[in-house]
Amino acid sequence: MLPKSENKVHPQQMIQQLHEDKLQLKRTVSRFKKRFAFGSWVRENINKKECCFYEKGVSINFCLFTRGDVCKCGYSKTDHVDEAIKPEDFTGEAWDKHRHIREVPSDAFGDISFGGLGQKTGKYARVSTDTSPEILYELLTEQWKLSPPNLLISVTGGAKNFYLKARLKNMFHRGLIKVAQTTGAWIITGGTHTGVMKHVGQAVRDHALSSSMQGQIVAIGVATWGIIHNRDALVHAEGCFPGHYLIDIKGQGRLSCLDNNHTHFLLVDDGTQGHYGVEIELRSRLEKCISGKRLGNKETGVTIPVVCVVLDGGPGTLNTIYNAMLNGTPCVILEGSGRIADVIANVVGLPVSRVTIALIHQLLKKFFGQEYERFPDPSIIEWTKKIQDIIRMSHLLTVFTVSEDDHSDVDVAILQALLKASRTNESLGIEIWKRQLELAIAWNRVDIAKTEIFTEESQWKSSDLHWAMFSALVGNKPQFVSLLLENGVSLREFLQDEETLCELYKQLPSCFFLRKLAKRVHSSYRSRRRRAIHIRARAHSGEVISMTHVSDEVRHLLGSFTQPLYPPSTLTNHFNLSMDDSSASAPLREDNAETQRDLSRDLFLWAIVQNNKELAEIAWEQCRDCMSAALAAGKILKKMAEEEIDADEAEDMKELASHYEKHAIGVFSECHSCDEERARKLLVRTSPFWGKTTCLRLALEADDKSFVAQSGVQALLTQIWCGELSVDNPLWRVLICMVFFPLIFTGFLVFRRDEVIQRETEKNEEIKTVEKVTGSTLRTNSHGFHPAGVRYLKPLGCWSRLIYLHSSPQVKFYWNIVSYFAFLILFAVVLMIDFQDSPSAGEVLLYIWLFSLVCEEVRQLFHDPDGFGFRKKARMYINDLWNILDVLSIILFVMGLAFRLTIQLFYAGKILLCIDFVVFCLRLMAIFTISRTLGPKIIIVRRMMMDMFFFMFLLSIWVVAYGVAKQGILIHNDSRLDWIIRGAVYEPYLIIFGNFPTNIDNAAFDIESCSMNGTDPLKPKCPVLNENQTPAFPEWLTIIMLCVYLLFANILLLNLLIAIFNFTFQEVQDNTDRIWKFQRYELIKEYHSRPAAPPPLIILSHLYLFIRNVVLCRPPIVYKEIKNELPQMEEEELLSWEALMKDRYLLSTQQAQSHSMERRILDTAQKVNTITDRLERDEEASSAAVVKRLARLEEQVVQSARALQWIMDSLKSQGLAAKDAQSLIFPAALTTTEEPLDTLRNTSEREDGFHVNARQFHYPNSKVTRFPVPEEMVPWEASFSSYMPTYYASEDSGVHVDGSESGALDNYRNPGGRTGVRGRGALSRLGPNLNVDLVLTRWRDSERSILEYLVVWDESQGTLALPGGPVESADHLPTTLERTMGKKLLEIINEKVSEETKVSEGYVDDCRNTDNAWVETTVLNIHLDRTSQLMVDINNMMMSSRGALQWQEVNGKARLGSHQRDSLRQVAGLHNRKF
Repeated sequence: MLPKSENKVHPQQMIQQLHEDKLQLKRTVSRFKKRFAFGSWVRENINKKECCFYEKGVSINFCLFTRGDVCKCGYSKTDHVDEAIKPEDFTGEAWDKHRHIREVPSDAFGDISFGGLGQKTGKYARVSTDTSPEILYELLTEQWKLSPPNLLISVTGGAKNFYLKARLKNMFHRGLIKVAQTTGAWIITGGTHTGVMKHVGQAVRDHALSSSMQGQIVAIGVATWGIIHNRDALVHAEGCFPGHYLIDIKGQGRLSCLDNNHTHFLLVDDGTQGHYGVEIELRSRLEKCISGKRLGNKETGVTIPVVCVVLDGGPGTLNTIYNAMLNGTPCVILEGSGRIADVIANVVGLPVSRVTIALIHQLLKKFFGQEYERFPDPSIIEWTKKIQDIIRMSHLLTVFTVSEDDHSDVDVAILQALLKASRTNESLGIEIWKRQLELAIAWNRVDIAKTEIFTEESQWKSSDLHWAMFSALVGNKPQFVSLLLENGVSLREFLQDEETLCELYKQLPSCFFLRKLAKRVHSSYRSRRRRAIHIRARAHSGEVISMTHVSDEVRHLLGSFTQPLYPPSTLTNHFNLSMDDSSASAPLREDNAETQRDLSRDLFLWAIVQNNKELAEIAWEQCRDCMSAALAAGKILKKMAEEEIDADEAEDMKELASHYEKHAIGVFSECHSCDEERARKLLVRTSPFWGKTTCLRLALEADDKSFVAQSGVQALLTQIWCGELSVDNPLWRVLICMVFFPLIFTGFLVFRRDEVIQRETEKNEEIKTVEKVTGSTLRTNSHGFHPAGVRYLKPLGCWSRLIYLHSSPQVKFYWNIVSYFAFLILFAVVLMIDFQDSPSAGEVLLYIWLFSLVCEEVRQLFHDPDGFGFRKKARMYINDLWNILDVLSIILFVMGLAFRLTIQLFYAGKILLCIDFVVFCLRLMAIFTISRTLGPKIIIVRRMMMDMFFFMFLLSIWVVAYGVAKQGILIHNDSRLDWIIRGAVYEPYLIIFGNFPTNIDNAAFDIESCSMNGTDPLKPKCPVLNENQTPAFPEWLTIIMLCVYLLFANILLLNLLIAIFNFTFQEVQDNTDRIWKFQRYELIKEYHSRPAAPPPLIILSHLYLFIRNVVLCRPPIVYKEIKNELPQMEEEELLSWEALMKDRYLLSTQQAQSHSMERRILDTAQKVNTITDRLERDEEASSAAVVKRLARLEEQVVQSARALQWIMDSLKSQGLAAKDAQSLIFPAALTTTEEPLDTLRNTSEREDGFHVNARQFHYPNSKVTRFPVPEEMVPWEASFSSYMPTYYASEDSGVHVDGSESGALDNYRNPGGRTGVRGRGALSRLGPNLNVDLVLTRWRDSERSILEYLVVWDESQGTLALPGGPVESADHLPTTLERTMGKKLLEIINEKVSEETKVSEGYVDDCRNTDNAWVETTVLNIHLDRTSQLMVDINNMMMSSRGALQWQEVNGKARLGSHQRDSLRQVAGLHNRKF
């Protein structure tokens, strides 16, 4: 029994399976190597912390159960190493966190896998709190292969009892993911499955489910290792790949589970367990480290921006916001998210003086609820001070409100907050806008750039935006490219330097063209080294892309008929790497000086070769020669698609080529509908920007059949076909004039010149009529412009008419048809009547005729007006079916003639000539290609012939099968090959056409019609006979075989052939007209360049051409009808008109798209969404308003009840004062603290002038923290019973005169109010510390247009400051100036003090001020004469100071401190200059 087929062994499947197993093994080994390398790196660079000294402490119930053997570190006794456990009688040192916690290599790292749906997998590592942020950044980017971020989003807020409204939740999720996805941001959170971290994880999850094809969102969770529930599953000395982590919310107790939607986890370990907040410091250092990295890993440019997003939160979140804003990090607070976020959001619009302790009490009670009862008063005072400082830094604070229309989404609010923060430094000027633009480009947020950067305030020059244009192009950001072009970028200036364009090609993304270009550069480098091996100077340049390489590669894609688009460089002009025709490229290099550049074309070509549709579309709209550009793009893309291996990429290229073919069709249709004459000029003009070729030639080379099939192109071809004859002439008139040519002198045949003269005459008559009617010559003058050569045309002469008649391609074609029919008639007569042993006169004439045909074929082969080169011209010649028939007919004729002239092969020669006659007759079908009716049918016949070929292969199987079987049954051992073939192939084939055989039926058998032994060569062999001399074969079998054969062959296969023909006809019928119009050009072009005389007289024309071109070396004749080079002025006018038509086409396309059904559906859906959002917003606002009104009504009811109770009591007692009653009826609390916030927000802030810098929490250059002093408690008059300032007196601040005893402190009180610190602090004395700032000014020029001032550069601080310092008296200059200005110069300036102008004097808000010591500054202005000796001395001092002294212009960009800027503003006012 045979085995079942499914159990069979298939060798091919085995080989494929072995190959797959081998690849799988390689992948496994590679994965193992990567894991081993990663584990080694982690053990070398990443540590954890563990307790090395066990001391029993108080048990903390962080788990579901409590054990008594818990160490002070929080871990149980069993979690310690053996050496950490000491004997019970050990009486050594006590447990100390800093000494008894050590670092060891981390044992928890690798991949983390969460259970549940989706099997989410992330990466994690347990890191020490002392780990360097640089190591962590390396872990993220190099080990975990994360791309460096363009933005860092730090999300913080509530971790427990956190609830977001549905609308705010959706907006937060959508906005956070949008900003992360569009900008390539990293999101950093606490990483646990609770509070705001859980919301971030849900947003990442929703993105992963909705857009699986998009890039992954990076969400990094930085959590404390000691508070992670089920963390033991992540511990493994060699790493977990993966570690299976179980989220157990119910069993976590006071611990927390990791969030399964984060992608990466950094688990911070300080060696303890159960302590929250361990990760805060390391997270802060990591964020600071990342913010110091250059954006996009650039050597120059801005650093990675950081933004803090706040939802909900408590006091810890307030500290995070405060510290972040002190570090310059902008914060975005979501109003409505709860608690501290809502407290800050409610006071943001208020003046600082209105943010009182009472108001903060009220808001805390409102938003914190019962939690407010546990807040101590000192903490609320501190929080009030921090909230005041936060709202004072308004440039770093952004509040997102759902009900507002300013920020439509959270992502916009986040990015606008970053840009707002970057605009704070006015001194940077245009640099601020450049930084913001660089951020917007890196984020790819063109909407932010439109609203925040390219405003009316910003004025840009084209040169200022070149770097942005380059970045947008290389980064593939087409929307930014459009925005930059709209805002002043000039492509002419941007690409004027060829180095910029060359750099763009070097920065091409990985694509087909770049690979081809790299090969060309490599081959050219090797060729150059071989050619210049004796010149070492040429070998040092290396393999560098130049525009010559680009030009050669583009020319290869466009075709060798074009000239190079870019001139050759000096290093590459001595060799040529063209892949098509190196011989033809040498002369093309000679006129490179005339090569013109269209910079828009350069950008368009750069986008096309990388198959970038969006950038190419933008560049195409800027192109001058847009129609040639579109057709050239189609040719380049189709050529690249042919050579591209990747099928998907090739399909994309073909789609883009089709897109630009539609563009070319649209522009030409617009041109043709406006002005037919100009449109025809566009088709045949040589484009200087695209290799000196024409639009028509590009369309033909790109196989753009739809473009060529347009009525305008066909009209041009018809005009070329008719030559100088009018296209309106009927065919019969042309044929009659060909025979009776004198009729052309009678007007029987119309010429184009006659039509032009007639139109001009009619136009002049109309103008004269208008002039007579109106009596004005204005309209005459307005129509008086006509191109030269058109207005003064003369009628054609007799000789010219005769020449134009016979030089018309149409007439040439008909004469050649007549000639060809005459040739066939002569050929037939010779074959049938006059084929003698020796050639007769008619036969000799036939040979001469054929020789003229051969000469014409040779002329067509070498005639190359388009500059294709011989190789491509030969390929084009051979690819034409009619040329193949021509060559075949000529070869057969030559062979037949050679045989005919020999006696032995005379008859064979005649047979060959007869067969050749058949080929010549088939060639006659070519004359029908010009016919609009029969031409398309020939195309259908050619397609059907291909179908017939495959059908015959299928039919031959049945013919041979039946024929061999029948022959074997009927005939026994027939050795005659001819009769075998006749019986096995020929007879079965004839059966299909109805010739039924008689030898398969005994009734029709005749023994006389066959030969018994097959000896008679004229009769077939008889079948096997029995004793009765009748056929012995089974008659029933042969008849059944015949019936089956006829059933399949006649019915099935023939009907299949009919069906195939019908399908081919239906498929090709719609395209035949287009294909015929496309192929029509070659026939017209052939007869346009063909000599006028028909064969055999054409041989005289060939002789003339040979003498002219070869002997006399005259240049070839240029036919302007097909390729015309226009004058410069006419070229510019035509291109301008084409650009106008292109704009009309684009406008009509946009209008069609806007009115399309798909666009209407999208617009309707967007409007519905907008209305829905508006209704939801109004519903929320109305519900909130109702709740607020009800609360007020309830409060008024309570107050009314109190008032009524008082009235009742007063009526009973009759002794209550009216004033008290008034206070009861209208309590103070209602009129003050309950005042609506909107009213407070609209109240202008009282200018108290309270110091701010003197109340900073951290005293400078010390570890001292000030006592918080809110705004309302600054004046000494305000009662502040809990005020307990810290005492501080620096030891290195110099000798203090007045002492620091407590008794002396009471003698000095800061005039600015409380500061939170007692003592003299970092100042040199108690009381006022005098300081002098010197403002030295001068006029830059004699016209006094620019005022300058002298500044000192402090290298240690990296800041600019006015020259000055502490003094004992304001009458003298500071002695500290001697270090920067020199002793001599200081003495000279000191003498000028009497001439100074005192600008200001008094108290200065200095960060060193205390309650008992403060700074008072006197600002002096000394204006210097430009020609004085003091100016010379200052300039000499500046040269020797190496930049320590600088002259700068007095304006608002001054990079000084706030109080010095105010002083400079006053100085500018003294000199009548704007600041």
